[in-house]
Amino acid sequence: MGEFVTLEVHTEFEKRIQAEDDRQNKRIELIEQKQAQISELVASVKVLAANVESIAKEINEQGLRLKEIEGKPAKRWETVVSCIVTGIIGAALSYFLTR
Repeated sequence: MGEFVTLEVHTEFEKRIQAEDDRQNKRIELIEQKQAQISELVASVKVLAANVESIAKEINEQGLRLKEIEGKPAKRWETVVSCIVTGIIGAALSYFLTR
């Protein structure tokens, strides 16, 4: 049959097993804390991504408005030039028709 171990050997074995359990429990606790931090970070990244998307849309809209504002002087200049050319052509036609 099997041999029996002494109480001292058993007590030492029990201490070592308990120490290993304590180390493993501490490691698990640290992992759980890190997992909680990672979960918080993921939630923060989701919020940040939503904010960045909103900002990107706003920047795009502002870009379109800026192009429109920048185009107004060019349109006005084209209108002025068109009126001047029309006036000159009208004056030239009037001059030639009255002669």
